[in-house]
Amino acid sequence: MTFGFAPSAASRKTPPPPSTTPSPLVPVPSLPAEPASSPPRAIGPQEWTAANVPLLGNPREVVTGLYERHSPAAGTVVVGVLDPDERLRASASFTRRPGDSDGWVFRNTLLAQLRRVIPHDLRRRVPVRTAVLLHCREGESRWTAEDGAWMWGLRDACTLHGLRCGAYVTLTGAGWQILGEGRGGRHPRLGSRTTLFVPAADEVPTRPGQLGPLPEQRVESAERLAPGDEMPEQRAGRGGSLTERAAGLLSRPIDTPREQWPRTAAR
Repeated sequence: MTFGFAPSAASRKTPPPPSTTPSPLVPVPSLPAEPASSPPRAIGPQEWTAANVPLLGNPREVVTGLYERHSPAAGTVVVGVLDPDERLRASASFTRRPGDSDGWVFRNTLLAQLRRVIPHDLRRRVPVRTAVLLHCREGESRWTAEDGAWMWGLRDACTLHGLRCGAYVTLTGAGWQILGEGRGGRHPRLGSRTTLFVPAADEVPTRPGQLGPLPEQRVESAERLAPGDEMPEQRAGRGGSLTERAAGLLSRPIDTPREQWPRTAAR
């Protein structure tokens, strides 16, 4: 028969917990430090030229349409979306924040503006609409590092919104210039006056709120008149205002014959 004895509490030893302090003889490897800032995202002029950006058939009309719609000042960026026939479908303008020069920031800004004015075309296999960018600034119109960042942002925003990346245009006091193509013009330029919805001198109505007859209507009225008759505008009753003629009618006695009342031209 074998007898066993349980060990006493004094004989049982608890192993010490593992030490968290490293040994002074063994060096601890350190993790690589995260870079303070990533390199700016931008596109060079050669890369932009090699990207085969679709050319505008009538660039002056596109630039004029964007300028007249938004009347931008220096520091304003205008992004427009064109239909396949280069008609302006939607556009938005915003002021560039000073200090930003990274294409990532520009991409987010452009994408937010595009989502605000037009739905995306991500369901299409091939993009049909084109986005163009008009950058208004002071100074020269040649390529700068900031333009490269805007190009990167425009290209990436178009990809995320289902659009084709179109032309990048700078607008300065000397005129407009399409970077990468060499095409440009002197009008419109920064600070020039817009001419949208301004009628010609011969199309301005004589009275506010009234539209005068068209030229062909005047010719037809003259042909219907007999020789010696006067046009309605030449009658004496047209000399006074409508209020004066109404006051004259009210001042007439009621028993006055009707044919003696002044006649007014039908409107």
